[in-house]
Amino acid sequence: MGIKGFTRLLLLGSVLTASTAWSAEIHGRSSTQLLWFNNYFTDQRQVELGEYLRLSVTNLDKAGKASLFGYGRMTQDLNNGEGFNSRLYYLYGEYRGLFDKLDIRLGRQFVNLSAGTAIIDGGQVDLNNAGPVGLTVFGGRNVIFSLDEENGHGGDLALGVSAYLNGFKSTDLEVSWFRKWDDWNIARDTLGASFKQYLFNNLRVYGNTRYDVISETFSEVLAGAKYYPTSNLILTGEWYQSYPVFDATSIYSVFAVDRYQEAVFRADYTITDQIAVHGGYTRQWFEGGANGNIYQAGLSVRPVEPLQLNFEYDNNQGYNGKTHGFIADAYYDVTKNLQLSGGIAYDTYQRDVMSDDEIARLYWGGCKYRLAKNMSASLRVENNVNAAYDNDVQGRFVFDYDF
Repeated sequence: MGIKGFTRLLLLGSVLTASTAWSAEIHGRSSTQLLWFNNYFTDQRQVELGEYLRLSVTNLDKAGKASLFGYGRMTQDLNNGEGFNSRLYYLYGEYRGLFDKLDIRLGRQFVNLSAGTAIIDGGQVDLNNAGPVGLTVFGGRNVIFSLDEENGHGGDLALGVSAYLNGFKSTDLEVSWFRKWDDWNIARDTLGASFKQYLFNNLRVYGNTRYDVISETFSEVLAGAKYYPTSNLILTGEWYQSYPVFDATSIYSVFAVDRYQEAVFRADYTITDQIAVHGGYTRQWFEGGANGNIYQAGLSVRPVEPLQLNFEYDNNQGYNGKTHGFIADAYYDVTKNLQLSGGIAYDTYQRDVMSDDEIARLYWGGCKYRLAKNMSASLRVENNVNAAYDNDVQGRFVFDYDF
C-alpha cells in the first residue's frame, strides 16, 4: 500500500505539473536526502538515499474551494540489503465551504482530536459556519505502520466526533470522542477535552485531558498558565499527570502500570536583542512516594550580528536516576546564503545506585547553503561516544527544492 500510494503521489505531481490548461496552483517541496548511520538492528553500517515529497494543488475549481494535498517518502538502502521502502503519510482531496458551512476531506489523512489521533484512509466532515458550535466527524481504515511497511487487518478502523466553540476570539474549547478497532475488536474508547482562555491581554490559561472509557481512568491531564508581565518576560506553570493505557487488544494491557505526575515552572527573559536567558524547575512524583527534581538553565547570546551562541544545562536527581549535562551550539552566518554551525552535548548519568557514572558525548558540525530563492543544501555530521559506541559517526546531506 505504501509503495503504490507513493507512486500515485509522484504520478499526480508529474501530471499536474505538466498540465498548462488548468488554473490550479501547485506548490510543495522535494527533499532529497543521503544518510549514513549504524543500523542498530543489524549492527552494520548503512547508507540510504531518500526522497521526501510534499505537494499541494489548490484552486482546482473556479471558486478556489477544491484542493489536493499529499506527503510521502521513499528510501533505498545502498549497501545493507534492506532494499526499497516507501511510506505515504497523507494524500487527500479537500473541498471547503460547501453550502458555506461544510469542509470535506477524502483520502489518507492525519486526524487529530483531544481524545486521540490517527492516520486514516477515509473521510472527514467539518461543520464550521452554522453558529457558535462547530462539529467534526471522521472515520475510516486505521493506518498502522510497522518498521518497514504498513501492517494491519481489514477490521482496523478509527472513528471520531468533536464539538468545539466557533467564533470566540479569546476562548477555545473542544470536547471529543475517539474509538479505534483492532481486527473488529474495540481497542480504544476515549473521551477528551481541551481548553484555552486569554485573560487581561497578558495571561493564557489552558488544559486538556483524556479519559479512557474501557479502563475507567484519566490517562492524561494537563493544566497550565502562561503569564506575560512584560513584553520580554514569559512565566509558565504547568501540572501534568499520566497513567499509561494500552490498546485493550494488546498483551501489555494486562500489565501493572504506575501513575506519574509533574509540576513545571519556567521563566523566559529577553534581556536585549543580543541576550536571552531561561530557567526552569520540574518536580516529579512517582508511584509509591518516590520523587525527582530537574533543574534547567539556558543562555542565548549574539555577540556580533552573524554569530548566535546557545548554552543549556540540566540536572536531574531522584528516583529516575542521576544525570547532569549541557548542550552548547553555535551558528555563524558567513554570508546571507551560507551558514556554518556546530555543537557539543555532554551528559554524565547514573542509571541506579548500584552502577557507576557513565558519560555520553555528542559532537556535531554542519553547514547550510542557499543556492537560490527556492533551493538549498545542508550537511550535518555527528559523532556519538557513549557506553554502547566508542565511535558512532553518522550524517545527513539534504537538497531541498521548493516549487
